[in-house]
Amino acid sequence: MAAAPITQIYERNQEATIYVGNLDPKIDEEVLWELMVQCGPVANIHLPRDKITNTHQGYGFVEFKNEEDADYTIKIMNMIRLFGKPIRCNKSSQDKKTNEVGANLFVGNLEPEVDEKMLYDTFTAFGVLLFAKVMRDPDTGESRGFGFISYDTFEASDAALAAMNGQFLCNRPISLSYAYKKETKGERHGSAAERLIAANRPAEAPKPAAAPAALPKAGSGGPPLPSLRPPSLPPGMPGVPPSMAPPPGMPPPK
Repeated sequence: MAAAPITQIYERNQEATIYVGNLDPKIDEEVLWELMVQCGPVANIHLPRDKITNTHQGYGFVEFKNEEDADYTIKIMNMIRLFGKPIRCNKSSQDKKTNEVGANLFVGNLEPEVDEKMLYDTFTAFGVLLFAKVMRDPDTGESRGFGFISYDTFEASDAALAAMNGQFLCNRPISLSYAYKKETKGERHGSAAERLIAANRPAEAPKPAAAPAALPKAGSGGPPLPSLRPPSLPPGMPGVPPSMAPPPGMPPPK
């Protein structure tokens, strides 16, 4: 299957397009097509490739023919293992946004059989997860017994911490805490400063309102035109009392 022309990339339906990340080098457009078509009709697949080596860069975009299939695919395909690597699926339009606010949790004392999908399915009940990762031995691929999850809000991470710390997952009590920040001396995420920054993040721009429908012409048989009376005047009150005389020096209305 050939890669999508550049014109198709810009013309694709973003709401029906999902981002697929953490792809193994053995995955190509044909393999990804065969996997995704199980969820619904696929309109287009694009794997950005290196111009010199022609190898893909570990991620791609899958456009479905309708938005419902894209949403369904995200629910069932996110974090499944493909060639030993858990793939990441979310809406293409969301992946380009920086949603991470620092609501990152450390999850410890994990059973060896707990993988990324189980971690994701367990903690997605508390809010929108940006990622769920089990740390593994680079040589054997075996779990090191701990991992990390990140939410898009501190409300979600606080709820997960309160509900799941000490709970059993695969017959072993897990431990949760806010993760240590990188390149700091013992400073954890979830600080008051991070929460203040997250609370003051600008909200997403509202979607443009739909263009108003054209008013029907008088006598066209359509519904009657709405009254253009100012809203401050109660219904039934005339705009100008007919008995009111014009001011001195002003000609009477025609």
